[in-house]
Amino acid sequence: MGLEAAVEATAEFLNKAVKPVMVGGPKMRVAEACEAFVELADVCGYPIAVMPSAKGMVPEHHPRFIGTYWGAVSTAFCAEIVESADAYLFAGPIFNDYSSVGYSLLLKKEKAIILQPDRVVIANGPTFGCILMKDFLHALAKRLKCNTTAYENYHRIYVPEGHPLKCAPKEPLRVNVLFQHIQNMLSGDTAVIAETGDSWFNCQKLKLPKGCGYEFQMKYGSIGWSVGATLGYAQAAKDKRVIACIGDGSFQVTAQDVSTMLRCGKCWTTKVRCEEDLVEAIETATGAKKDCLCFIEVICHKDDTSKELLEWGSRVSAAIAFSGTCYAVAYLEDRTYSKLAPFGGFAFIAGWATLLF
Repeated sequence: MGLEAAVEATAEFLNKAVKPVMVGGPKMRVAEACEAFVELADVCGYPIAVMPSAKGMVPEHHPRFIGTYWGAVSTAFCAEIVESADAYLFAGPIFNDYSSVGYSLLLKKEKAIILQPDRVVIANGPTFGCILMKDFLHALAKRLKCNTTAYENYHRIYVPEGHPLKCAPKEPLRVNVLFQHIQNMLSGDTAVIAETGDSWFNCQKLKLPKGCGYEFQMKYGSIGWSVGATLGYAQAAKDKRVIACIGDGSFQVTAQDVSTMLRCGKCWTTKVRCEEDLVEAIETATGAKKDCLCFIEVICHKDDTSKELLEWGSRVSAAIAFSGTCYAVAYLEDRTYSKLAPFGGFAFIAGWATLLF
């Protein structure tokens, strides 16, 4: 009875909208509703986006996938489509200071359907409890009318991204060039783990091929979690090569986990300072040393960071200061070191920037 009432109210709300959108959140995983979310998108024709910590839960090769919704640091053209919609369905979202970019999202409660693993909240209207997300999405798919207006608007304004400037011979390596090469490493046989810090933003820009895994977490700004996670992921997904992007500061917090990795394979290390060195190092790490634990130390300029980190950091810092919360916010300015390391069936990359709280 509750499920039927929730579906009826939601369908009525969304079917009246002119340009509705769908946004997937991280709680879809615990609700085992990722497939149901995509099935609903296939039926209704809405554009689909994901919150940053839900990247990888929705296939990015989907014809109406428009990227990551993360407020002011969203994928290009994604925030404009989401925030201009007259109705948005959020499945399993987490709204906090990090995911909301210092509570600066331009969303309105009266336009939102908030679907959690066990309840549905409809705009300023009723809340329905004891409803499983997966069941709700399956039932809703049978009631929604197809509406592709929002995606058509996105398609009209979309302009493809540019490419990093080509490096001069032996020019010091830039982070955007580094990630261009990381993008070329990705396939259905790889997985990406993004540590807290600038790795967040650079990894969000990666285009995940079909079958490519992705792990990302934002809670508490915790650093170092990804080193152990890399080890665990590699053991659980032996058919994938894991690429973990970890800041030098974060890596130092949990570097002891590497000792366990060393027991499982040989270690190979090298340093790179330019694109030519990087190309050679990746060829070695994915070729002759593919079964080794490999660290490629990339030496970049300390101020080489993403514009998204600067924007996000400014907004979150301002929100924290305004709220009176007693947090010390500092940026790790020494972004000199990066490490890329394949270990057995996976690769391990430690990044170049960390945000400390």
